[in-house]
Amino acid sequence: MINEKVNNCCCCGETESPNKVENANTCPVCKTSGVKVKNITVRHLVIDTLTELVGDMDYYICVNEECDIVYYNPESGVKFDKQQVKVPIWFKKDANPKYACYCSKVTEEQVIDAVIKDGAKTVMDIIEITGAMKNSQCEKNNPLGKCCHKIIQEAIDKGLSMK
Repeated sequence: MINEKVNNCCCCGETESPNKVENANTCPVCKTSGVKVKNITVRHLVIDTLTELVGDMDYYICVNEECDIVYYNPESGVKFDKQQVKVPIWFKKDANPKYACYCSKVTEEQVIDAVIKDGAKTVMDIIEITGAMKNSQCEKNNPLGKCCHKIIQEAIDKGLSMK
């Protein structure tokens, strides 16, 4: 059963690093290098009234936690800030809630609680305890458009350091 859950995970077979930084395309506001995100992700996560502005190009996500810009396209000049997306961006300042798994709506706090209170030590433990990664549509739901495995692992590590 557990192997079946891992095989259904959206990250299996992923070859590209989920946080690959593209040096040539910096945020128009803070000048931090961005991470490339597919159009389908941006289209799904910007508020409905702005979907038309997305167009058919891919975007970059600003990874600076202090910057209000979320998505931007340097060629078109189109950019979307935190108030123009449907979900809080977990790594941005003041994100609430701070999701570790967007598809299953599992928060970083829930992962840390599972580590501290239930003894979870692995992503598989978190899947069993919280239900994370069961509704994998990361390309649409995770602001990076990638599997949340790494985010969950970071939350586990944070929880383990708090024990």
